[in-house]
Amino acid sequence: MEKHPQPSFAIIDGYRPTGGIRFDWTLCLLCAWLLLGAFLDGWAHLHLPELETFFTPWHGVLCSGVFAVISFLVGVYARNFQKGYSWRRALPAGYGLSLVGGLTYLAVGPGDLLWHQVFGIEVSLEGLLSPTHLAAGLGTFLIVSGPLRAGWQRSRNESVRSWSSRLPMVLSLAFVLETCVLFTEFAHPLAHLYPAEPYLECCPPLTTLGVASILLQTGLMMGIVLVALGARLLSPGDLTLVVTLNTAAVSLMTGHPMVIPAGIASGIVADVLLWWLKPSPARPGTLRLFAFTVPVVFYSLYFLTLFLAKSLHWSVHLWAGSIFLAGIAGLLLAYMIVFPRSAEEGVKAVQT
Repeated sequence: MEKHPQPSFAIIDGYRPTGGIRFDWTLCLLCAWLLLGAFLDGWAHLHLPELETFFTPWHGVLCSGVFAVISFLVGVYARNFQKGYSWRRALPAGYGLSLVGGLTYLAVGPGDLLWHQVFGIEVSLEGLLSPTHLAAGLGTFLIVSGPLRAGWQRSRNESVRSWSSRLPMVLSLAFVLETCVLFTEFAHPLAHLYPAEPYLECCPPLTTLGVASILLQTGLMMGIVLVALGARLLSPGDLTLVVTLNTAAVSLMTGHPMVIPAGIASGIVADVLLWWLKPSPARPGTLRLFAFTVPVVFYSLYFLTLFLAKSLHWSVHLWAGSIFLAGIAGLLLAYMIVFPRSAEEGVKAVQT
């Protein structure tokens, strides 16, 4: 009887190659390269309005990062396929959508160049809402979330994991948040320091945008954090890294580095709360307290930083109310993770 070729290394999930820590780290570093290019390109669109060409150093960093990611994933896919793996399972668990994201970029690249030739180079907000850039954002999201998906799937089979082996998953979580933030920069309180601008006192629409931006970014940050928390992917120390990287990326891109210490301090407080409260779906009360307190601390330190380092022109009614609303937004998201009537089901899920 003819024997079918079998892979020469360990397989999981029904003839799927294992990725391992080296694979996770390789893709994670390539994702960091890609995102560096994306934020550099975002900086260029914000600070160089006279930009008139597709071929810039910032686009070069971005495109080279994309090419490196695609080359790595396609190379691994082709090698595993030749070894006998199914075309549907030629990449380690969690990384199939990363390849889809890379292929999305291949389709978007020529379209973006054509778009620029026909309609010109985008300026400021246009660079975020351009259809080709939004498609590239989708590709970025699929790529950078690969290590997070892989770690999520492996977490069901691994009871003990070292911090170094978990770090790519945590970085991937930070990259996912950064990708979301990059494309909502136009409504981000770290990118636009509305409370510190005196002329906004006579411009209610921009003040309203400042409050709305706090609620939007609270929803993004706490939504992603709570999903990871509900899947039991977070440990003390993770949130300091995630919040710091997110704060630094946005602040440096938009030219407001003075708020980075507030992000670092907020991440540390969030990790202390994670260690102390041990929030989880099995403990809905502590989960809701955590979800309310983290954004309250973040924006309290944000407004304190503006007061000390620059200026604070919002009235106490505005900034205190914004802090409270941020906490309410986080609290409501916690109720989406665990409904009151499903608390017992959450306990049973954790026990099993």
